[in-house]
Order: sequence, then structure tokens, then C-alpha cells
Amino acid sequence: MVRYAKEHKQVTRRRIIEKAGHRFKQDGIDGSGISTLMADAGLTNGAFYAHFSSKDDLVAHVVAEELHTQVAGYSTLRPGRPGLEDLIREYLSPEHRDNPGLGCPSAALLDEIGRCEDGTRQAYSDGARAILEEISARLTPEDPRSAQAKAIGLFTMLVGTMQLSRALSDRKRADEVLELGIENALAFMG
Repeated sequence: MVRYAKEHKQVTRRRIIEKAGHRFKQDGIDGSGISTLMADAGLTNGAFYAHFSSKDDLVAHVVAEELHTQVAGYSTLRPGRPGLEDLIREYLSPEHRDNPGLGCPSAALLDEIGRCEDGTRQAYSDGARAILEEISARLTPEDPRSAQAKAIGLFTMLVGTMQLSRALSDRKRADEVLELGIENALAFMG
């Protein structure tokens, strides 16, 4: 029997989480079976249980990692409100809409996350809190707590706009939803 170093197991686990994140956002949690997820990672089904106790366990780890990565990406934005404006324009772009597997887990998975087990919902709650804190800090750096309600409104506006644009079959109308979403989000920021 071949024994791998601890680092190998961590690298493999990381690869499963990354590939599953892409697949979940592309096809949905319920639309992604373990065999497909493991094939995406270049592994056999049998290897799954060496890394996760269940699919629910994997989903919770994927959601946590996806949101952590999203928040970490905010560090590349310009400081303050200008960075938030950049975020709005990036988020509500046709590129984001057309590539859900590479985008925001909220826009791709929120309806399913609400039906997941407590571990996944807690991972989402923690990640969403970090996103809202980042938005609040950019809205009012001197007093982020005062911007909590506005941050919630802005975040839900972005997610809902993206979901609506993805759902429309008329490409012209879908693009218009994104354009108007940007205008509305910028006006909402004040």
C-alpha cells in the first residue's frame, strides 16, 4: 500500500474543494454527484471518504473556501468607495454572468444553500458576514457599523441582479438588467 506525505493529502483535498466549487457554481449542489466531483479532481470515488465524511461536509468546506476567496479578492481593489464602485462594475458584468463557475457563490448557490444542513449554512453565514463587513468598511471607513444596513441592501441588490440577468433568455434584456443594476447600486451607495 502506498503511503503519501501529509502535504500530499492536503494538496489533494485542496484540489477537490477547488474543483467542487467550480462544479457546484456551474451545475448546482444537487446537480453535482460525488463521482463527477471526483472525476473533475482526477480521482476515484473511493478517495472521497479519505478527505470528507459526506457530501454535506464537502459542501460546507467549499462554501467556506469560496467566500473566503471572494473576500480575499477584495484586497486587490482600490481603497474605499472607489474600490466598491469597481466591485459593483465587475460583479454586474456580462463576464461574471456568463461564467458562473468562476464567480460569486452567492449568485450561483444561494437558493440551494438555504436548504443545506446547518454546517453549510453556518459556513455561508460566516462568509457573508465577512463580505458585509468589507462592504461596510468601504462605505464608511470611520464607522463601519453604521453602514451595516446599507451593506446588506447593496449586497442583496448585486446578488439578485446577477441571478435575474442569468435567468433571462433574452440576451439584450439580460444585459440591460446588468446596466441598470450598476446604475441602481451606485445610486444606492449615495
